[in-house]
Amino acid sequence: MSRIFTHHPLTHFLHHLEFDFRSSHLHLPSLINSFNLLAKVGLQDQLTMDSYGTDTVKELDQTSEEEYATQSKLIKEFITIPSIDKAWIFNSGSGNGCHESSNLLANKRRKFMLSGHISKESSNLSVNFHWAPFPVEMTGASAFVPSPSGLKLLVVRNPDDKESPTSFEIWSSSHLEKEFHIPQKVHGSVYVDGWFEGISWNSDETCVAYVAEEPSLPKPTFDHLGYYTKDNVGLDKDIGSWKGQGDWEEEWGEAYAGKRQPALFVINVDSGEVEHIKGVPRSISVGQVVWSPSSKGSAKYLVFAGWLGDKRKFGIKYCYNRPCSIYAIKFRDASSGSDEPKDNAKEAFPIHNLTKSISSGFSPLFSKDGKFLLFLSAKTAVDSGAHWGTESLHKINWPSDGKLSELADIVDLIPVVNCPDDGCFPGLYVTGLLSDPWLSDGHTLMLSSYWHSCRVILSLNMLSGELSRASPNDSDCSWSVLALDGDDIVAVCSSPVSVPEIKYGKKVVDPAGRPSWQWLDIQNPIFKSSEKVTSGLSSLEFKILKVPVSNVSECLTKGAKKPIEAIYVSSSKSKENGICDPLVVIVHGGPHSVAPCSFSKTLAYLSSIGYSLLIVNYRGSLGFGEDALQSLPGKVGSQDVNDVLSAVDHAVEMGLADPSRITVLGGSHGGFLTTHLIGQAPNKFVAAAARNPVCNLASMVGITDIPDWCFFEAYGDRTHYTEAPSPEDMSRFHQMSPISHISKVKTPTLFLLGTVDLRVPISNGIQYVRALKEKGVEVKVLVFPMTIIPRQTDYESFLNIAVWFNKYCKL
Repeated sequence: MSRIFTHHPLTHFLHHLEFDFRSSHLHLPSLINSFNLLAKVGLQDQLTMDSYGTDTVKELDQTSEEEYATQSKLIKEFITIPSIDKAWIFNSGSGNGCHESSNLLANKRRKFMLSGHISKESSNLSVNFHWAPFPVEMTGASAFVPSPSGLKLLVVRNPDDKESPTSFEIWSSSHLEKEFHIPQKVHGSVYVDGWFEGISWNSDETCVAYVAEEPSLPKPTFDHLGYYTKDNVGLDKDIGSWKGQGDWEEEWGEAYAGKRQPALFVINVDSGEVEHIKGVPRSISVGQVVWSPSSKGSAKYLVFAGWLGDKRKFGIKYCYNRPCSIYAIKFRDASSGSDEPKDNAKEAFPIHNLTKSISSGFSPLFSKDGKFLLFLSAKTAVDSGAHWGTESLHKINWPSDGKLSELADIVDLIPVVNCPDDGCFPGLYVTGLLSDPWLSDGHTLMLSSYWHSCRVILSLNMLSGELSRASPNDSDCSWSVLALDGDDIVAVCSSPVSVPEIKYGKKVVDPAGRPSWQWLDIQNPIFKSSEKVTSGLSSLEFKILKVPVSNVSECLTKGAKKPIEAIYVSSSKSKENGICDPLVVIVHGGPHSVAPCSFSKTLAYLSSIGYSLLIVNYRGSLGFGEDALQSLPGKVGSQDVNDVLSAVDHAVEMGLADPSRITVLGGSHGGFLTTHLIGQAPNKFVAAAARNPVCNLASMVGITDIPDWCFFEAYGDRTHYTEAPSPEDMSRFHQMSPISHISKVKTPTLFLLGTVDLRVPISNGIQYVRALKEKGVEVKVLVFPMTIIPRQTDYESFLNIAVWFNKYCKL
């Protein structure tokens, strides 16, 4: 599909795909960002900051203007490359799929669907995908949830304001069957992403359970004379009245600012009647709801994850160390002839905590036969304080009679791996499970997880406990399972030098009965890369470097002494002339995150304009076992800095980098490392770029949504946390921060800051910028009216990063 719809020179479209099989139906969202950007507009919108609080548009000389114009055209070509991350399989009928994105310039959300089908030849392994020619826009849609049979589709449309109702639409294969508008007095917006996301059809497709904002709490109201009134009784709007602000309530931090308490609701898809599920205390924030198995004579339960927020709600986005449990509450279906007494209709059922013996439980999922309840756990993160850790997978028996008091003990399916043997499974690192991850045998589970610097597809046999890789063992690309077609797999694959592609895995069984998958390439119908992109990527290659750590003599665990990995991306053309391209060292945030061997539009853009990349997964990264991850807390600013410097020196020693043309780039904790590196190694880097960097833990701890992060990373345990840091705490925070090395900094640095970032508030970067300007270091600051994370900021951020690096690397 190559047709691009444009209505304005500054439009940015997202095209979504729906695929339906002849024998099964796949619904695949694909992100195609397409917009026409005038170079002049990019220049006019570029804001820099000379001093805090003063925005000015800087005049550009002709050379700079020409470079911006050239680079803006090229980065636009890379932004249009599609990414694929979600799919649905149906056994019959047809349905729709969608994925959410944002308009880079207008900051609007638009969604499209494109349908197709697939045919398979039973006599061989050939698979043919057939695509519809045009997408259909789904204006204002927030979520798309197909029913278990695939015959119905729920479309949720959240309002843009806090007064309008939420819309629920029930679609069949050919038309809109029903539409319900849920007013704000019933509930606010439905949670459609993040921890609290949860929308689930029941098995007979008569009800949908979901998580939404609870109704607004009443606020005190006063008449024109200043007297308190109740329920607006006797108020004359013409005379005037006002409402008080009400009590302040804790929020879940970044991405949840302004969101009300998540609560559990069920809508009847025939009548549109909405029931607010009672019995869940307000101290529990709910999410990830699923229905219990349907069996004759047994009670129906809603099973969900819940996070306690009775004392303090820390930021929860990207934070797996928040205690959570799997809960269940009985659901009374009035239309099913329940034997519950009518006089109990208003009473709430008791809530059951199914995972009391473990500190973390989320992503509940029932086995295909309904005998087991599975869930993921981040207990290593909760128990230690790390914001992400090596996960585990567990199951509990689900009683057929619905008597939850007879639940069995929690059984480990995939335990935490501390120190993996070379070449062996390094532990589980997965953000969630597919809604239907089972093969046809009913006991083989498919999931995706990080394995060192790659993402792989794993197969788990619940009966034997055997865990194996389903994606190719010899592949250094990243693979993610999108959906299952019986025993076959629909996946997406990419690398730092190859755009995302659809792959189809056909299951084969060896003589011993062990399954494996033969992977077929699927023609990409979505989008054809431009000649500039194709040309830019054609000469690129990558490899994963093993870098020995520098402090093996220290008292480290075995897993923390193993080599780290760095992904090296370069152009084959640079080898031909014997001159190394300038190197960009890229450090990820977290620090307990990972930079996988997958495609990044912005990094591919940097590679295409003549930069080699060194993407470092220092100790503390995911995918290498818990020992290596837990070796970093208490040593941030030293061990992670040394690991990055070791990787840079290793690349130089191998002849992969010119030591006179090395730059560094990172955001959040990656910005922490970037500003540490230019202070601790002031002669190593010719230029730097930091996106919302953590520059001073001492000034950040009192205003961030995750103050516990400051304590844990500085001390290495969670016992030191307090809401009132002592002078000794503040001194340690300062000593471990980049600002303690600021007297040595001389590297020209570009800062990209977000004005409403709750995690790393803008003041943290501004303080550091002012200190650099005071000592005469060249700096440039771009300020965005949002956080620095959203996709909307990538275009202007990396356009300016490229121009900034070009200036000092003399490209």
